[in-house]
Amino acid sequence: MNETWIFWALAGVMGLGVAGVLARSLRPAGADTTTESAERPDLAIYRDQLAEVERDLARGVLGADEATRLRVEVSRRLLDADRQAQARGSRGPGLPAVALILLALGGAGATYWHLGAPGYPDRSLATRIAAADDLRLNRPTQAEAEAEQPAWTDPQMDAETADLMAQLRAAVAARPEDAQGLEFLRRYEAELGNFRAAAAAQSRLVALMGDSAGASDRLALADLLIRAAQGYVSPEAEAQLTAILTEDPENGLARYYSGLLLAQVGRPDLAFRLWERLLADSPPNAPWLSPLQANIAAVAAEAGVSYDAPALPGPTEADVDAAAQMSAEDQQAFIRSMVDGLEERLRGQGGTAEEWARLIQAYGVLGDTSRQSRTLADAERIFAGDTAALALIQGAMP
Repeated sequence: MNETWIFWALAGVMGLGVAGVLARSLRPAGADTTTESAERPDLAIYRDQLAEVERDLARGVLGADEATRLRVEVSRRLLDADRQAQARGSRGPGLPAVALILLALGGAGATYWHLGAPGYPDRSLATRIAAADDLRLNRPTQAEAEAEQPAWTDPQMDAETADLMAQLRAAVAARPEDAQGLEFLRRYEAELGNFRAAAAAQSRLVALMGDSAGASDRLALADLLIRAAQGYVSPEAEAQLTAILTEDPENGLARYYSGLLLAQVGRPDLAFRLWERLLADSPPNAPWLSPLQANIAAVAAEAGVSYDAPALPGPTEADVDAAAQMSAEDQQAFIRSMVDGLEERLRGQGGTAEEWARLIQAYGVLGDTSRQSRTLADAERIFAGDTAALALIQGAMP
């Protein structure tokens, strides 16, 4: 018998015990047949009457025939009362009581099935840490993570841009040792959103640089690897982060990605502690601030910590009401100033996915499709790996 069956057997026994207690408490009044005569005054009275008959007979107050008649009558009443008590005691709880017991047991079982973990073994802290370590050591590689992503296709480009990209790709393929060509290829592939190709170009560039590759070069590679895997921190990306933090322990983006890795391998406790310190250390214009603020509360909840990330202000209802009273020209200027202010704050201090979606929609209202597309690309980069946030951001586009 395995541990799962032992658990359910014990739970069943406990459930039956609870059902028994409930059934006993819901039996009709007077149903207990084990009570003494002091708890059943009718029977006690009849017994006293029989004793009184005997005393009256002994004193000569009653004749023998009258005493016999009284004995028979009182005894009959005593037997009737006892039978009625037995009948009341044999009755169990009625249908409403049975329904209540079944509802209580069924509700408890359904609640556990929904909130609990049926069949999940007990795991000590040491076991959970060991499992997290094992997950970290045996998680998918960069190539495996990229293989799970949908195939990438070039976006719509004008003929001249498409021709220049084709020439650049061909030139780098013909001269894979050309560092400048790799730098250009990495930059333009990243701007197109082709992060796999950009990461491949940066990886070759870092390999060419060898020991001269600095923290910024490795950080660019780690960032592209993580983007290519849709926010997943692979072992290859982790190796770059380790090298960066060895050289620069205070590197903010590397610290953010390190926390993301810890959250992904089942150590939200360590991730929260790292991110909490990073949030306190980050300047208001830090590029990692937006995703950090968007994700730290969820990581804290997984770690069992009650935490509310500081909220950032936005346009108030009073601002909206004031705009409604303006002329069309003034409204356009007001909206433009509000949009510019929102963009400045989001890019400088970070913000939520809802705020980025609002900025994207605002550019659509203003008809500024160029800035709208650029904002969408930036928001997708910031919230890479957050499915819900990406759905909200992408839904802001017409």
